[in-house]
Amino acid sequence: MAKKLRSKKAAERTGNIIIYIILVVISIVWMFPFFFLVLQSLRGEPGLTPGYFWPKQITFDNYIKLFTDTVPFDFPRWYGTTLIISVVVTVIQTMITLVTSYALSRLRFRMRKPLMNLMLVLGMFPGFMSMTALYFLLKLMNLTQNFGIVGLILVYVGSSCMGYYISKGFFDTIPRSLDEAARIDGASRHTVFLKIILPLSKPIIIYTILTSFMAPWGEFMFASLIFSGNSKYFNVAVGLREMLQRENAAKYFTRFCAGAVVVSIVPTVLFFILQRYYVEGVTGGSVKG
Repeated sequence: MAKKLRSKKAAERTGNIIIYIILVVISIVWMFPFFFLVLQSLRGEPGLTPGYFWPKQITFDNYIKLFTDTVPFDFPRWYGTTLIISVVVTVIQTMITLVTSYALSRLRFRMRKPLMNLMLVLGMFPGFMSMTALYFLLKLMNLTQNFGIVGLILVYVGSSCMGYYISKGFFDTIPRSLDEAARIDGASRHTVFLKIILPLSKPIIIYTILTSFMAPWGEFMFASLIFSGNSKYFNVAVGLREMLQRENAAKYFTRFCAGAVVVSIVPTVLFFILQRYYVEGVTGGSVKG
């Protein structure tokens, strides 16, 4: 019996070692592009493909020029535009998503199930299918180019309630008896939601904030359509793409790499700080509602 137990432990140990090795290899493969990007952002030699991996000259000039040399690429303005859009969208989308999710979790009305099914079905269609129609609608309302920021915000928050299912699943895990007890004591649904449910929902709030922030932060396709021809109002994704145009790539490639590293800092820091709440929000919201 003891011999079998030792053999079982040895097999488990061997299996764990193999799994760890595989995970380390996968991590290296995943991290290599970012490591290469950082190295290229620190390269002092100009050019698109120098023909060697490790830079001969390490410098921070690309980062300095990224924020000081605003002609022809005004990166600080692009960064500010993207930050404004992301923050506004995050606030509005988080509120809409949480309110919608709570209503679908707690209220019972005739069209509740059909409405939930309809939003799930519509969410299966990729967003770019409606790009052309949305662009012409925004153009009719003069919400492109100079006013493209407002147009983008409207587009990003327009489908907020369709992301209800994770948040609704989390609210379903909170006992309804809390709501009922508060209602008996005279609290309105508004008070129950703000004073009782939200304080218990920190993980799903963090999850909703992160997902709402990330979508506009790195979005390229629709932003390039809305801001087409007006580099003054580009977001960082569209602006950095301009650095890789054929006439600019050789001169600005290392600066593009520096910009990509700077853009990745904000979401990376947010995920590291809020990772625990993010995982709790996903796992807590993945129950059957």
